[in-house]
Amino acid sequence: MPKYYNFKICGYYLYFTMHCIIEAFHVHASDSKLTEPGSAKFFVKNNGDSILQKQGNLTEKEISKIQDFIKKNYEEMYLVWKANGGNDYYQG
Repeated sequence: MPKYYNFKICGYYLYFTMHCIIEAFHVHASDSKLTEPGSAKFFVKNNGDSILQKQGNLTEKEISKIQDFIKKNYEEMYLVWKANGGNDYYQG
């Protein structure tokens, strides 16, 4: 599973799976095992705002910090997403 970065944010890796690139640009946040159960999922808009689709095991504080990180780094993350064949930004 491709990671956006090799370091953790709030104790979680930010990543995506190759089977989910057919969806709009999004970010999963998960533990070191990169497991889907318990992970959070954020859809990302073209201005860097993110919509929490699934909270997983993350706290509200962790969600907020990760959303702030995404907002600051979404353009770079989007390049990684597109380089792997991902679709465009979230429109909803």
